[in-house]
Amino acid sequence: MEVRYTTGKNEYKRMTTQELRDAFMNTKLCEKGKVNLMYCEVERGIAGFAVPTTKALSMPAGKEIASEYFCERRELGVLNVGGEGTVTCDGKKYVLKPREVLYVGRGTKKIVFASKSAKTPAMFYLVSYPAHKEFPTKLIRFEDANHRHCGTKEDCNLRTIHQFILPGRCDSCQLVMGYTELEPGSNWNTMPAHTHERRTEIYMYFGIEPDQCVFHFMGPGEETRHLAMHDHDVVISPMWSIHSGVGTKAYAFCWAMGGENQVFDDMDGIPVDALR
Repeated sequence: MEVRYTTGKNEYKRMTTQELRDAFMNTKLCEKGKVNLMYCEVERGIAGFAVPTTKALSMPAGKEIASEYFCERRELGVLNVGGEGTVTCDGKKYVLKPREVLYVGRGTKKIVFASKSAKTPAMFYLVSYPAHKEFPTKLIRFEDANHRHCGTKEDCNLRTIHQFILPGRCDSCQLVMGYTELEPGSNWNTMPAHTHERRTEIYMYFGIEPDQCVFHFMGPGEETRHLAMHDHDVVISPMWSIHSGVGTKAYAFCWAMGGENQVFDDMDGIPVDALR
């Protein structure tokens, strides 16, 4: 498990592009045949990938979280962005089709990931936050998620927000998780931009073709920077930072949050003409 220490908004102003990438971004989590995790001091969030091929992979519990098993004091969200696969939790097997989500509750001792086919392996994207209470492990099918259609063709941001882990769909302690999918011909997400003073958010971009990218904007609204993101790259967004992007082509991204509350629309908007 790689440990990342981010920085405050005052120090951020003096950082180079490479320093920003080293602090907030990870390009090496999605790797076939491995479980790779990143631990972030902000809200003590963990993000990573499990990509099983010919062999099943077990969820590790590293010294970084000082626990006997990963979910001893944590909850976990799993989004499959690859081929069909299974996640077995304490002996119970859940089949995850592409673009489906599994919530794993606190107290689950053994978590095993497997792919239906090694040629088209499942790619399980993982996000975890500390949990104070046990909620049941639950598989949320695509058709059972909440789908919010947003944006306009004229604003180049026609998109659907697919909400999986949130109050009313799946109980959790603090984890809120889903993904947003842009329509062909649209490339902007989350504009006008906003911050979350009460939560930290983590983005994982996917569905990006090899010769395309997404420019992810971060920082306080009055002093923004950008990071060039490629397929399966992950970026941390602390409470003081906007998190908005524009792609060279349509794409998708997973968003996951942890913090003071679980109200999806709890955000502090920044008008476009106030951005600098």
